[in-house]
Amino acid sequence: MDKIVSLAKRRGFVYAGSAIYGGLANSWDFGPLGVELKRNIKNEWWNYVTGRSDMYGLDSAIIMNPKVWEASGHTGSGFADPLRECKKCHHRFRADVLEGDVCPDCGGELLEARDFNILMKTYVGALEDTSSVAYLRGETAQGMFVNFKNILDTLSPKLPFGIAQIGKAFRNEITPGNFIFRTREFEQMEIEYFIKPDSDWNEHFEYWLSSMKGWMEYIGIDMKKVSYLEVPDGERAHYSQRTVDIEFEFPFGKKELYGLAYRGDYDLKQHQEHSGQDLTYFDEEKKERYLPHVIEPSLGVERTFLALLVSAYREEEGRVWLAFKPTMAPIKAAVFPLMANKPDLVAKAKAIHKNLMDTHLGVIAFDDNGNVGKRYRRQDEIGTPFCITVDFDTLEDDTITVRHRDSMEQERVGVEDLEEFLRKGIRNEK
Repeated sequence: MDKIVSLAKRRGFVYAGSAIYGGLANSWDFGPLGVELKRNIKNEWWNYVTGRSDMYGLDSAIIMNPKVWEASGHTGSGFADPLRECKKCHHRFRADVLEGDVCPDCGGELLEARDFNILMKTYVGALEDTSSVAYLRGETAQGMFVNFKNILDTLSPKLPFGIAQIGKAFRNEITPGNFIFRTREFEQMEIEYFIKPDSDWNEHFEYWLSSMKGWMEYIGIDMKKVSYLEVPDGERAHYSQRTVDIEFEFPFGKKELYGLAYRGDYDLKQHQEHSGQDLTYFDEEKKERYLPHVIEPSLGVERTFLALLVSAYREEEGRVWLAFKPTMAPIKAAVFPLMANKPDLVAKAKAIHKNLMDTHLGVIAFDDNGNVGKRYRRQDEIGTPFCITVDFDTLEDDTITVRHRDSMEQERVGVEDLEEFLRKGIRNEK
């Protein structure tokens, strides 16, 4: 894990937040390569789910009417962590992860556990009083539930259908940690999939579980590190009849990567009762109204990001590389002049680089720093699948050398064929 964190910081994937001011605990900024990897994750997921005729996209507000969180139960004890504070050093810990009654930091006595609500509070308006209290959303799901009626009224979808959203959520976690695994500010990719109450919900559940498996395989998560935990009675949320935690074997242990839950009609029922609005669906065939039930696939962007880094990390005989699938790689290809002090080679390499940038294949790097061997190693370490070298033969026959990251094999390709070659390579097409 230390090697991965070091690489991520050194190569511009992830930086410590507010670093020039001493940082902020568990705050992270995503650098030039990090934003590309995150964008690839979100774009591929968005294409994966919204390329369907039964899915509708949404981007709901981060700050919502506080009554939303009262209705959903987030302001109550159900969205609270058990907190214990040390009398001596005043450090705070989640009681459910402590192994004893003494402070793990200083050995001091711990106070009795108390509930600590993890919604992040803010104020809306000119006055900071109880009338202006609001919250940064603790999950993206509620935005989809409160917009359910809007989707029905504007698009008249037929059941089953889903609402998909990517967005930030905020939780004032007591003990965040393990790099970007658990943070107070994070991004979710979620679906609320609405089904008829009398349909076979378990069939829908199994379908989405299979779909989530397919997604992980598609983006290159190491499936040997993936396991599935059926959350037992008493540990599930009170509204859930079935929950599966999809776990990943991180270097710091097996932890939840994604979740899949059958939420019944709990959320729509709660919002209907608290808002006084009719949120029922009218079934044209049965000529009746009812509240649909919900299957919820929930995926974290940062946890996906970290799982991909862990899955892709390779180290062999002094060479370090990230074996990303080309679709997920932050940089798709890098173009080199064989020698940086030869104007003809540099000019040709820059022309090829510009042409490739205009093709919208993704980010194409230009690198003339150091010898070619060092450039290869540098691109390997950030996961660039293809390195293109312009040499003296290029000036004669208009061919270049393409070097493949994982095998380190090289082949000559005509410049006029390069775009199609890369397009197929990035999409892993024959």
